[in-house]
Amino acid sequence: MNNQDHFKFSTGVVAYPISFVLIIWLVFWFEVRFGFDFNKFGVYPQTLKGLRGVVFSPFIHGSIQHLYHNTVPLFVLSMALFYFYRPIAWKVLVFGIIVSGFLTWCIGRPSYHIGASGIIYLLVSFIFFKGVFAKHYRLIALSLLVVFLYGSLIWYALPLEEGVSWEGHLSGLITGLLFALTFRKAIAKPKKYIWEQPDYNHDDDPFLKHFDENGNFIENLNPEIEQEQPTIKYTFKENKE
Repeated sequence: MNNQDHFKFSTGVVAYPISFVLIIWLVFWFEVRFGFDFNKFGVYPQTLKGLRGVVFSPFIHGSIQHLYHNTVPLFVLSMALFYFYRPIAWKVLVFGIIVSGFLTWCIGRPSYHIGASGIIYLLVSFIFFKGVFAKHYRLIALSLLVVFLYGSLIWYALPLEEGVSWEGHLSGLITGLLFALTFRKAIAKPKKYIWEQPDYNHDDDPFLKHFDENGNFIENLNPEIEQEQPTIKYTFKENKE
């Protein structure tokens, strides 16, 4: 996979994240408008019925504050995913929802786990570790930016606050790391200079010919031919006025 498959802007870079966020808001509006409670469609660990939450839970939120806090990072991170990792973006998003949701089902407390925060942790983890593994200057810069913006989220992957699904957050972090390792071969490679190509003949390099094996500059490339050095003469005219 070459660099042309990455770092390419398209309408999907914005359209897909906006659509995802709109669906989440529409689900919440439908709940409030018609008096439904979709919390029972969340992940309920270690029950067969609770497995349906693996798919439905990211679209369900308990309050407007819960939804608002997830909207901005979800939009920003999903845009970064579709721009920098467009060829594998859908795989990461769809399979990430399934895997992280299933891990939450395995390790979670007996309660309904809802919200898109697990996807946010998935994207933070994936983008960070992918950039580290890639060793590409753009992706490393993206990893550092993600750490700067969302590095504090790591504390919510620990059981420190009651009522917060730290299991879902931790599942997202683990899934993101696993996906960064799984899709390691799909990393954009840094552009190599011509002299870094494996088939490049260094003996024919017009620049390297001016240096010896020790890196010293060679003034005369052909010692058998003595190069004639130009002579510059200075003259002085006396002003006789």
